[in-house]
Amino acid sequence: MSMSRHDQNLLVATVLVVAFGLLAMKLRSGLDAWRDSLSRLDGLRRNRAEARELIDMGPQWRDQYDKVRGEMPVFEPGRQVDTYWMSEMDRLAREYGVSITRRKVGNETPTGDVFEFSTACEWEAPLDAFAKFLHAMQSAGAMLDVRELVIRTQERKKGFLRGLISLALFIGLSWGCGKLTQWLL
Repeated sequence: MSMSRHDQNLLVATVLVVAFGLLAMKLRSGLDAWRDSLSRLDGLRRNRAEARELIDMGPQWRDQYDKVRGEMPVFEPGRQVDTYWMSEMDRLAREYGVSITRRKVGNETPTGDVFEFSTACEWEAPLDAFAKFLHAMQSAGAMLDVRELVIRTQERKKGFLRGLISLALFIGLSWGCGKLTQWLL
């Protein structure tokens, strides 16, 4: 079977169109992959630059930490940290009119080169009394971090609030602190 010149030209043109179409689809997916790779590379470069900046700030953070670390409470070996801070918290709560209705005391856990002592308390008080109580805790030498604070109005007592507060108190690692002394030995 022989094809006319016209049919041969049509066949060649069809094959070329299909080949170029396939090539264009392949190039398109490759181009999309290349753009995605460039985008990821830019993101990685930004992350690297941010990480380098944070690493370069390390000495400044260490200096600031060393200044604050001297303000951390010092406990002699054998003294229970939870007993001390819970009695201090109770004393300050009474002084400022905060009622602690329930408390859950956590363990002393290492966090970097300091120890974290956590506690969660349900409380009732007027807002100003609660704010003064937290300020007094901080002023009493507690390096604390408020991890969670939930405040609700109290329907039974007008002007009173109730809520939950989760605190983390920080203690320097270099000092023996109650249970910590046993862990370190």
